[in-house]
Amino acid sequence: MVAAISEIVKNGILFDLKNWEKGMSNTDQFVQFIENVFDTLTDRNIDYLLVGGVALLSYVEGRNTQDIDLILAKSDLKALPEITIIEENNDFIRGEFGNLTIDILLTQNRLFNKIIQEFATIRQFGTKNVRCVSVEGLVILKFYALPSLYRQGKFDRVSIYENDILLLLLNYSVDLEEVLQILYNYLLPSDLEELNEIATDIESRIKRFAAQKKKLE
Repeated sequence: MVAAISEIVKNGILFDLKNWEKGMSNTDQFVQFIENVFDTLTDRNIDYLLVGGVALLSYVEGRNTQDIDLILAKSDLKALPEITIIEENNDFIRGEFGNLTIDILLTQNRLFNKIIQEFATIRQFGTKNVRCVSVEGLVILKFYALPSLYRQGKFDRVSIYENDILLLLLNYSVDLEEVLQILYNYLLPSDLEELNEIATDIESRIKRFAAQKKKLE
């Protein structure tokens, strides 16, 4: 069983040195905020999918996270007046639910809609069953984000996302050819060429790790 989502986010706040420098907030309030988010989604029969850092941490040990990432239909936000929108574009909304940041990928993006429809599973976080993206869905989303991050020069994020993919592939069997074939319908040919190179590099690293592991056995 994975830790409760509220504990995952709370630990992300506690272990972020930036929060130490500016003084620790009352992190206990986040526990109730997060419980309220998922209770509200369930009580109002909203079709959602948990993605992002919390979903990743349900599969592999990795970085801390301090927010919640969901895929939702924009129309469902009408049933969530508690969320205050602070940033928005065609595919993405950043909102606040109390003091909790929620990043929302919108289903009007064709790929995000495919993910919520075809790459969902149920994961238990603490005592709650949560609709969560599958491993393959996570890998698809990570690859999908990379070309944009490269174009923006956000190489710190690039490094994190590529490492996330590596960790998932080290622990789970995912067909990268199938992943790239899915992305073929959603990205430019130049982006796909770049992703093929990234996939080849990640596969080479996995083979190198496997070879080193074999030497130690």
